[in-house]
Order: sequence, then C-alpha cells, then structure tokens
Amino acid sequence: MLTKVAPLAVAAALFAAPASAADLYVKAPKVAVVEAPSQFDIAFGALVQSDYNFRGISQSDRGAGVGAYFEPRYKFGNFEAYVGIGGLSTALPTQPTAEIDLYGGLRYTWGALTFDVGGIYYYYPREKQQFCIDAGCTGVSSNGAFAPFTLRDTDFAEVYGKVNWTVNDWLGLGAYVYHSPDWLNTGASGTYAGGTVKITAPSTFLPSSIGTYVSAEVAHYWFGTPSAFFTLPFVDYTYWNAGIGFTYKALTLDLRYHDTDLSRGECFALTGDPRGVVSGQSRWCGQSFVAKLSVDTTLSAIK
Repeated sequence: MLTKVAPLAVAAALFAAPASAADLYVKAPKVAVVEAPSQFDIAFGALVQSDYNFRGISQSDRGAGVGAYFEPRYKFGNFEAYVGIGGLSTALPTQPTAEIDLYGGLRYTWGALTFDVGGIYYYYPREKQQFCIDAGCTGVSSNGAFAPFTLRDTDFAEVYGKVNWTVNDWLGLGAYVYHSPDWLNTGASGTYAGGTVKITAPSTFLPSSIGTYVSAEVAHYWFGTPSAFFTLPFVDYTYWNAGIGFTYKALTLDLRYHDTDLSRGECFALTGDPRGVVSGQSRWCGQSFVAKLSVDTTLSAIK
C-alpha cells in the first residue's frame, strides 16, 4: 500500500504548488511609490487693507490700498533660500506709482527655531520732487514758497536678521533687526528692532474650519544724522501694535491697532506729509485701526 500511495502524494504536491504560488502573488499587497517632496516651491499672495501702516507710519495717507507678492523658494536640508518681489499701493510725498520690494535671503530651521537673514530694496518708481522751480521739479508749495521740499529719489536698501521660536502649539515668539546705512536716501542711518508674540486659540475655540489668534509687536527706530538738505533732525521713536486675526484656509482677516510715541510735529519732520506744510504737523504717525484681508498660499498646497 505504501508504494502505491507515495506516487499519488508526489503528484498531488506537484499540482498543488503552482496554485499556492499564484495565490500568494495575488494576495501580496502592492508597495505604494511615494514621491519625495519637491525642494522647489513658490509662495504668493495678495491683500487689501484700510491703511498701509509701515512701522507705525501711514504710507497711504490714511487711505485704503492693495498689495501682492511672489516668492520662489528652494530647500536643501534645514536651509531654505528664497527671493521675492512685492508691490504695495502708496500715497507718499514724492508721489511714486507704488512701492516695489525686491528681497532675498536664507532661512534655517533648527528644531522649534527658525532663523532668517537677508536683504531688501525698496524701489519707488516715477517719484517727483516737490515744491521747487528748477528743471527737475514738478510742483509749487501751497503757501507760495519755492524751495525743495522732498528728495528726487527715496529708494533705499536694508539688511535684516530675524528669529522665530515656536514655543508650543499655541505660543510663538519672534525678534528682528533691520538696518539701512542710508534710510530713504536721506544720508541718515536707520536701525529698526523689535519683538513679537502670537497666541493661537485651540482648534475647538471656533468651528473647525476657522482659526483665530491674537498677536502684538513692540519696536524702536534709531536714526543717524541726515544730510544738510534736512533742516530738522530725525527723532527716534517707539512703535507698537496689537490685534486679532481669523483664518479660513488660505484667507486671513487681521484687525489691528497701531500707534507710536511721535508727536504730530515730529511726525511731520520725519515724513514730509504734504498736508503739514502750513501747520508743521502730520497725523500719519498717530493712533490707527487697520483692517486687512489677505490670501497666502504656495504652489505645493494647491497641487
């Protein structure tokens, strides 16, 4: 009996083997191919605001304005290199068509800390020197005085260093310093330094699709001695703001209070506000409430 059973067992095994191999092949899970994240990305955005307040001073004569930016980025390890261009509508004494910001730098992330160093050039196209009668000037002052009141060109450059610390999922702290050897082309140096704090509400505070935060900033501006063109020295000043923001996907609505410790006379000497030619005063540096609606995203986020 054994000699007859053995060939049958071998035959059964031979026929069973291919079936088992086929079953294993069908049931084996497919290995998903995961694409490595791209090292290149582009950030871009736009905004509309009730006033363009820059470091405590209105750049739009307390009027509404718009802006936009475009920023290519490239990551390598913990570093990210970036360049960018931004534009903002303005209403300044030299009547430029806009403010164009050309910038670039390098960010480095180390745990919860992000360091950022770079430079920025502020370009004001088609400026007009006001209140004089030589061939290069375009206007006469409201009180009949014929004298140069503004520079022909206020373009200038700054270098900066910033650090942000994500303390936890609800608290963020930041510090920064900006320096220009020739602020607004006046011959005076300008150093601006300050700090920020941001508190993000828990995700359960509002409906899940809406986020909210409160934030504040305090900074100080130090100025050197301007050229002989200016009859009054520039006054150092302190600036602060505080506000609340609401986010929905790529949208942010920011409601913010701004103020400085500059008097109206000091503000006029610093800004050259045309409205202050007769009075010697300007309201551009005082209390201001600004509402800003912005959209910010990246190319990778919308793919």
